[in-house]
Amino acid sequence: MEVKKEIIRSLAEQYNNEEYFRGDPIIFPKHFARIMLGESGIEGLGGKGELSGIKYTLQDVEIAAVIAAHLAWGRRDMIVRDCKRAFDEMNWQPYKYIMSGSYRNEDASLHRTIKWSEFAAICTRLKEFYTKAPSLEILTPDEIRVRIYGQKSDPKAANKKIHMMRRWMVRNDGIVDLGLWKSTSPASLVIPLDVHVHRSSRNLGITSRNSADITTAMEITRFLSRVFPGDPCKGDFALFAYAASIK
Repeated sequence: MEVKKEIIRSLAEQYNNEEYFRGDPIIFPKHFARIMLGESGIEGLGGKGELSGIKYTLQDVEIAAVIAAHLAWGRRDMIVRDCKRAFDEMNWQPYKYIMSGSYRNEDASLHRTIKWSEFAAICTRLKEFYTKAPSLEILTPDEIRVRIYGQKSDPKAANKKIHMMRRWMVRNDGIVDLGLWKSTSPASLVIPLDVHVHRSSRNLGITSRNSADITTAMEITRFLSRVFPGDPCKGDFALFAYAASIK
């Protein structure tokens, strides 16, 4: 058990590093967050004119996180390409675009099987939310699933993209994640469970469960809480790295 924990600690320390996430969808909310905080955005993002003079808010970052997480499916280069298409459509002003109420809405593909009409529906729900509340942080994962992504409530679902988005917004070590949601404790986060994290966890003996559901995600999270007290999702970096090493 101690050997297993040491492997996870070592991998997490190595891969909790921006170097490994330059081509990851987190670059989109991070781009808006950096500019919001008075820093330089991420090179190559921002559309024409590199956003000169545009001011960003927490809502811009949240919207970027919602869209980037929703498209985070498949090869990373394709995810980044299609996230750029989405933010080009928004003219790199997510909150202004959402509140305009006018969205690209057609059956053409935005990313794999995700159509522009699905993107438009998410935008519509985001506008409805922001007319009543200032931040998505108040929503539970299941509420994000239903009220933002428009899916049916499912208590058994792992909700990988939602827990990944929450990791981005909550973890606050100042390295990869953004740490902008200050009222949510990193200790409350749940591991974003996809096929890669599930495979790593089974190979490491963290879980023996075959189903990639919330029960499995919670079992893995409880183990990682013992490795990283108060910050279980730091282990996400280790499981990501371990999955890459055993392909």
